[in-house]
Amino acid sequence: MQQPHPGSPFPVPRTPSPTDVVFTADFASTEQWVEGRSWAYPGGGPVNPDDDKLDYLVTDPSYCRTGLFRAVRRRDGRWNTGLLTTEGSDQSFMVRSGDVLEARVRLPREVGAWPAIWTWRDGGQEIDVFEYHPDNPNLLEFGNHVRDTGSAFRSDAVRPGAWIDLRTEFGAESVVWWVNGTRAFADRRGVGRRWHAYLIVNLSVCAGRYHPAPAPATREMSYEVSGLLVRRPAPAGGKPHALHTQDGDAPAVPPPAAAGDAAALDDATG
Repeated sequence: MQQPHPGSPFPVPRTPSPTDVVFTADFASTEQWVEGRSWAYPGGGPVNPDDDKLDYLVTDPSYCRTGLFRAVRRRDGRWNTGLLTTEGSDQSFMVRSGDVLEARVRLPREVGAWPAIWTWRDGGQEIDVFEYHPDNPNLLEFGNHVRDTGSAFRSDAVRPGAWIDLRTEFGAESVVWWVNGTRAFADRRGVGRRWHAYLIVNLSVCAGRYHPAPAPATREMSYEVSGLLVRRPAPAGGKPHALHTQDGDAPAVPPPAAAGDAAALDDATG
């Protein structure tokens, strides 16, 4: 199992992958990301109490634009929270069926924190790359709401304050989640071949219905995303995909996968 290291955005790849990098997150980019609103929230926000959230989405860049997603208690009992989405941005990047998302995150420590990376479009199309609640300190949650399935993954490497490496394969026939290089769950339901959705990265705050709300003494909480990218299988015999990168330069395409990795992927996607 690979051990995450916070000194670099991503670990050494588990194995090479025969895909193009089509999106490399630059959270400071206003062309890639819109802050402080999402149609996953009623009316685009700023609140979503029916989902057991104390969130009050803000457009203050200090809550999300550095990759550090923050939540700060308000006097009215809600929490100012940071959220970024590709929906409504100039690039309007969407994840597609067959894509692979990789991210490195530092989990929050405070009970009541609810970090997530997920997808959304037109009132649904939600795939949860991960959700985490520090009251269940060793557990990550995965969800495929397109096909009504999901799972939980327990590991001693998952704990408050830990850095973890995430990989999600949005397969047409199976969505596969990896944690620190270990396959955590393959749902064998998939997203279908025409699925596509926008990305959301945010920190919510639990209201107490399903997980404990923050302690009265807690005034602030955070989690960090030090890197996020999306890979896409190269079309057979076609031109490379257009790339969305931080500096506009096309990153190098990784070499083909080893035979052993291809066999593992075939097994994972059924």
